[in-house]
Amino acid sequence: YGQAVIYKGTIPRFESGWALDDHHYMETGKIFPVCGNTYNMLKETRFEKHFDFIGDFSTHYGIFDGCGTSIPYSSAGTS
Repeated sequence: YGQAVIYKGTIPRFESGWALDDHHYMETGKIFPVCGNTYNMLKETRFEKHFDFIGDFSTHYGIFDGCGTSIPYSSAGTS
């Protein structure tokens, strides 16, 4: 879908950028395109206040590369 977020740099110790997981590093102030799942993980949680949200669910631009095909974080001992 056509969503994006902008990280505000307001999480303590992560003023220049923040990583949700291995596939989602968001630099402060930059537009970061996200899938609907990531959008909702940020919008509907304690992280909402740290982001501006762009778009809605009215337009679908296709699946993101690697989206839903692998685990987006490192397994224990594989970082």
